[in-house]
Amino acid sequence: METEKEQIKDFLSIESEELKRFIDDIDTEALIQARDLVLKAEKNHNRVHVTGIGKPGHVAGYAASLLSSTGTPTYELHGTEAVHGSAGQVMSGDVVIAISNSGETAELKATVETLKRNGAKLIALTGKKGSWLAKQGDVTLIAGVNQEGDTMNKPPRASILAEMIMLQSLSILLQNAKHLTPQQYVKWHPGGSLGASIRESEGK
Repeated sequence: METEKEQIKDFLSIESEELKRFIDDIDTEALIQARDLVLKAEKNHNRVHVTGIGKPGHVAGYAASLLSSTGTPTYELHGTEAVHGSAGQVMSGDVVIAISNSGETAELKATVETLKRNGAKLIALTGKKGSWLAKQGDVTLIAGVNQEGDTMNKPPRASILAEMIMLQSLSILLQNAKHLTPQQYVKWHPGGSLGASIRESEGK
């Protein structure tokens, strides 16, 4: 039986290999298309929302916060509440980023169908190219891995990191398109060590 140290080493080895493969093959053109879809929506005074079910729902919260803090106001949309009234926060022409590793999650299907009927544009973020969600996207971002990092290969670990990397990459493209400066950034992040570090650098 493996020692605890060996277990961790094996996990990290698998995860790092999976993420390296994903990063080497990342679809830059799809990211550019996603950026342009968001910029077009903002130009038309529309908004951006992020949604997911389960653990991708937590990724959605992080993405909404990251994008908002880097110049793209973004709202987290609860993946199941959307079909119970919360879809009202999404207007025709808004962009919704929907996250699902399998791309087949039943609850998310209902949400996506509702939002598309209401005129939303969809950025699909999934690990499966041929999935239902992938086929629904106006733009589709593939963040797929073969191994999550453990023998069961079920609990989402590497796939969650791949989704986050894809969304972080999108945030970089949007941030640079808007020429975000430290002075603008600190307006949205005045507290904590980040805000303090920017203010201190301005005072030098």
